[in-house]
Order: sequence, then C-alpha cells, then structure tokens
Amino acid sequence: MHKLSKKNIKIGILGGTFDPPHIGHLHISKIGIKKFGLAKLIWIITKKNPLKKKPYLTVKTRMILSKKIIRRERKIFVQSLERKVKSINTFDLLKYMKSKNKKSKIYFFIGADNLINFHKWKNWRKIPELAKLVVFARQKYSTKALNSIASKKFGKKDWLYIPGKKINISSSLIRKFW
Repeated sequence: MHKLSKKNIKIGILGGTFDPPHIGHLHISKIGIKKFGLAKLIWIITKKNPLKKKPYLTVKTRMILSKKIIRRERKIFVQSLERKVKSINTFDLLKYMKSKNKKSKIYFFIGADNLINFHKWKNWRKIPELAKLVVFARQKYSTKALNSIASKKFGKKDWLYIPGKKINISSSLIRKFW
C-alpha cells in the first residue's frame, strides 16, 4: 500500500467506484498532475457510491484493473481506504486524508456529472474546507453541472472548473458492451 506523506506537498484525489476504470480517469489524472504540480495523485476506489446502484465488478477486480491502467505512471497510486476511514462518504475520506497530511494541499477531482448531484453528498458544503474541488468537463454534463445547486452555492475560492477536450467514455458506457 502507498504510504501517505506528512510533508507540505500537493496531493490529488480521484475517488469513485472505477467500475471499470478507463482512459478517461487516466486522462484527467494526468491533466491534474500537470496543471496543479501534484507530487502524487491517488485513485481511491470505493466499494459503492451511495447515490448509485451496486457496482458490476468487485473491489478487488477494480483495484487490479486500476493498477494495470496506471502501471506506467510514477505519480498515480491506487488505494481503497474504506476500512481505515470506516465510511463510503467523500467528506469522511477527505477528513481522514487531511488528518494524515496536515500540511499538504489536497485537490479532489470529480467529473462534471458528479457536480449535478453534489448537493446530495454528505456534508457537501464542508468539502471545500478540506480540499480544493476540481471539476472536469464531461460531454453532455457541463451545462447541467454549471447550473447545479452546488455550483451556485460555492464561491470562486471553493472550486475550479476545468474545461477542455472531453473524452466521451464512461464506466457505464463500457459496461454496455460487456
């Protein structure tokens, strides 16, 4: 398991079910590492998204597939921390990460599709206190995301929207071909 650092560094977190992981996850990870000068980025695989149905693949399979995708990346790591955090909620995860990395600046990456229902996440208004929220454009979701409850409630200091080339791929699209 990748050790968490206590140094004053920039750490990125891409959390999700990764059901399955795909090149879109890798694409935004590479952009985030470069754009924010991250020392490392951790893909944190959750057992289940509280707002979605049961994942298709097991956590173990998703971990194996994720590690395969990032095997050539020196700054990207894969972890599942639910046993340590004792929660599947992002707020609890970020609180845990902040406690282990007190002096580090944490960036939490999500796709624009997640911003649409972000106001339904546990303690969603407090998430920007723990990490800089970075929202990546996703095809067909950007307009809804930018007009979402969370986007209107958060201040400019709370989050960033990263426009750019949208890769038209998603875990749900991949599962349709299985």
